Amino acid sequence: MNTLIQNGRVMDPASGLDALADVAIANGHIAAIVKAGEALPSGFKADLVFDAKHCVVAPGLIDLQVRLREPGHEHEGMLESELKAAVAGGVTSLVCPPDTEPVLDESGLVEMLKFRAQKLQRSRVYVLGALTRGLKGEVLTEMAELTHAGCVGFSQAEMPIENTQVLQRALQYAATFGYTVWLRPQDMHLGKGVAASGALATRLGLSGVPVAAETIALHTIFALMRTTRARVHLCKLSSAEGVALVRSAKAEGLPVTADVSINSLHLIDNDMGYFDSRARVTPVLRQQKDREALRAALADGTIDVLVSDHTPLVIDEKALPFAEAEPGATGLELLLSLSIKWAQDHKLPLMRALDVLTAQPAKLLGEVATKSGLGHLTVGASADVVVFDPEAHWQVLPEKLHSQGKHTPFAFDMSGFALPAQVKATWVSGRLTYQA
Repeated sequence: MNTLIQNGRVMDPASGLDALADVAIANGHIAAIVKAGEALPSGFKADLVFDAKHCVVAPGLIDLQVRLREPGHEHEGMLESELKAAVAGGVTSLVCPPDTEPVLDESGLVEMLKFRAQKLQRSRVYVLGALTRGLKGEVLTEMAELTHAGCVGFSQAEMPIENTQVLQRALQYAATFGYTVWLRPQDMHLGKGVAASGALATRLGLSGVPVAAETIALHTIFALMRTTRARVHLCKLSSAEGVALVRSAKAEGLPVTADVSINSLHLIDNDMGYFDSRARVTPVLRQQKDREALRAALADGTIDVLVSDHTPLVIDEKALPFAEAEPGATGLELLLSLSIKWAQDHKLPLMRALDVLTAQPAKLLGEVATKSGLGHLTVGASADVVVFDPEAHWQVLPEKLHSQGKHTPFAFDMSGFALPAQVKATWVSGRLTYQA
């Protein structure tokens, strides 16, 4: 189907394009971007015309941290519901970690997940293979086989590797073949608490996670990177001290990138209120100085990417005492709005809010993104497009979310504010996959 998206403000952070234009889509690709006064390609005839007046037309968003709950946790979320939530949030490509049941440590499991996702014809699904078998931190997986099956990198998800020698060997192997290792920096023993160490956790009687849990892990990772030269992506930074270490590592020339979750970017430990389990997330919410450091680091490029850390959960897993509740929150449908809110709070241009959701994660994905032109609005690239109204505001009402998981600390009754920007339509490979 040929589609013409008319009268929109076309914004592409990768090229710097920001202009009123029409976008022509043919055969699943961008056929033309036509500014005022220019003609459409010869012979192009639209089967569908979408009026994007007063809206922004941007590359489809790329979310690097999404749990789809399949296989093994279908009661919490299914591919169908979560990919529906993705396109409703303008997310056309996403990366899922390997901590499913069973763990994604065999090529057959990876191929099955990718096949299931492709049949649904919604968002593109990219898979992180397990770095060690069963995520137990003991024996390395067959990374070459997993890469051949379609893995874009290797991760331990939330399971740190206790044995430093195993981590060293994993980084050596990954460096040899050019693989990227995705690690969340957290010491295995110091990171067992449920809230950030500090006055609030002490007053509430909650076990604390000190900042040292992150910084000790970062020191270890960087020391091993210096000897192996492995490429590492750091997932979900949470502290000001962690940001300072990443900034120094980048200045040193280490091949490191980093992301931050929407939760840590906007919330602090006080948002737990009186043991509200919706704010029980991983990593734990830290103090205001940490949040401000994370926001500044995303603005100056020390942190490369913003992620949703989408983790749908059922009510039984949240309707428990805070310390016993399962950590996680839904986030796919909030990602765009919370990026724009961050930019507005810091008086940054809209282009920057889109950059950390499109061009930057595409760079991090590397060759797999380059082949399809992900994160770009250029002629010949895959027609992954989102249209949204930047002036519309909406309230996060859990019952209205498409995700099977309804728990979020940004629910209107908890946050008290409405979010900017509402998605109007999403295309993936030229297919209209969502329309409000």
